Formats: sequence, C-alpha cells, structure tokens
Amino acid sequence: MQSYPDTCPCQINPTAETTDAPLSYPDCCQPYHDAFYNNEVDKADGIKAETAKRLMRTRYSAFVLIKPEYIIKTTVPAQQTLLDVAAIESWAKETDWAGLEIVEHTPKLGKRHAQVEFKAYFKSSEETISGLEEKIQAHHELSTFVKVKSKANQDARWYFLDPTVAMTVSQKQPCICGSGEKFKRCCGGYI
Repeated sequence: MQSYPDTCPCQINPTAETTDAPLSYPDCCQPYHDAFYNNEVDKADGIKAETAKRLMRTRYSAFVLIKPEYIIKTTVPAQQTLLDVAAIESWAKETDWAGLEIVEHTPKLGKRHAQVEFKAYFKSSEETISGLEEKIQAHHELSTFVKVKSKANQDARWYFLDPTVAMTVSQKQPCICGSGEKFKRCCGGYI
C-alpha cells in the first residue's frame, strides 16, 4: 500500500512568507486522483476539477506522486495518444520536487479557455568549491486549459493544452478540443 504525504504536494510553496493551514492530500488532490484511478472520471457524477487552477494543482501533485496516467488523461483528448507515458514517468521520478506557486489564474479567456501561470519548484545540486550545494530552482510556465463538453452527456471538463506535442493541424481544420470551431479561432491561438 502506497503511503502519501500529510500535506498535499500542491500546498507546498517554498516562496510563501506566511503559511496558511495547508490541506492534507486526502482533503485536496487525492479525491481527484482516486476518481481517475477508480474509473469514475467519465461518469457524470465523477469528481472533476471545477477550474483550470484546480486542475493545475491536481496535475502538479500527480507529477510529484508519479501518476503519469493522470497527467495523460487530463491533457486534451486529441493529444493523449501523442504523449509518452514512460518519459512523463521518468521525468517525474528524476525530479526532486520542492513546491508549487500559482502566480496568476485567468479563469476566462473567450468561451472555453483559461490560463494558469505557475512556478513548479525543484531541487538541484550544484558543485561548488566547498562541495555540493543544493539549490531550489523554478520551472515558470503559462499554461492554457480548455473546457471540453463530453459528446455522451454534455458534461464539461477542463483539460490541459500541451504546446510541446507535435501535431499536424491546419488553421482551418476543426479544433482539436472538439468545439466545432476552426482550430485558428479556438485552441490555435494558445498552442
């Protein structure tokens, strides 16, 4: 049985000057991860992130806790088969995660998009004259998310738009998110 941290990984912020009472993993990201791993993610009553910011937090925790399948299934469906689960898992395992800072959340960009600017902190070692010195560095990113409606039940769910995935999509093709709009008028502006 896997043990989990008392404090949810997404609640750790190494730059915060004041500390609120951080949420525990069971009270924060675990219900989202459990819903996915218990195959409840596609059910209408399944737990889903209510905002792009919330999805960002669950994805960060999934990286820390090495849950690559969650990372893939929370990426826009048209990109999921293009992701490398082994590479995601390897990167998650090799990174010494140190915390998350949400810099800014823009909850509404047009009809169905949102952005989250964040810093994911990690520890790295640097050789100095006095030996190895551990430093905290940040991966600073502005991520875009899209809210996609399920064709089966019209239930809407947030997904991450991965700009690193190589896709062959023309600006006039239907959008990869399934909105029915042309790619250039929908997600094309963010990828």
